[in-house]
Amino acid sequence: MKISFQKYQGTGNDFILIDNRDKLFPADNTALITRMCDRKFGIGADGLILIEHDEELDFRMVFFNPDGSQSLCGNGSRCAVSFAHQLNLAGNKTHFTSTDGPHDAHFDDPGMIHFSLHDVTEVSQYDDDLFIDTGSPHYIRFVKDLNALDVIQEGRSVRYDQRFAPGGTNVNFVELRDDSIAVRTYERGVENETLSCGTGVTASALAATIRGYKSPVSIFTSGGELQVSFEQTSPHEFRNIYLAGPVKKVFEGVYETVD
Repeated sequence: MKISFQKYQGTGNDFILIDNRDKLFPADNTALITRMCDRKFGIGADGLILIEHDEELDFRMVFFNPDGSQSLCGNGSRCAVSFAHQLNLAGNKTHFTSTDGPHDAHFDDPGMIHFSLHDVTEVSQYDDDLFIDTGSPHYIRFVKDLNALDVIQEGRSVRYDQRFAPGGTNVNFVELRDDSIAVRTYERGVENETLSCGTGVTASALAATIRGYKSPVSIFTSGGELQVSFEQTSPHEFRNIYLAGPVKKVFEGVYETVD
């Protein structure tokens, strides 16, 4: 079987994008998804995204982590919007559905996409750390020296903590700066640090309000700069949340499956 795909990245968070309007991709084949995302023996990606028809909205985005699990992906959603625009499924404004329901997005220009996330109505506290679900679960820990941190070791210890069993959690380490924050993220499903995580930087920006930050919050990741805007209606409630950042098509090709 030959599978046509395109590769996109949003601040270094990279994804395989497939036009699956014909429903020919075997979405139940976890082993195939894992092989395609493998950086040594496959295309290499932080996730795989299918674009499909939706009866009511512009399109449906189906996201898979490299291990085949599913969740909302913020940077993946921005890449999906760009790909759907290329397929003539989305205009400069679009309304689509993903893992956790409907979302909207819009373009400032072809390379800058604003993606809406659902309202956040709860923030949990674990000593000095926070937990916020922005469509995917995120644990936030404030640190002094982000560059010196062993993100994989420390992230993995929290990701597999029994408090978050059985699904686990993503883990974000946040350094507060004068007028911005810097974030590094250990992502479940990828089981590694990624260059950027959209839902993670969103959770981190919301968490930073506890330290006095106001919307919009600029966030620096290893893969580039993102911005999160929102309305804060109470200390732990947020609405009109938007993640904004650049998207770029990297290449396209054909992947041939192993029989």
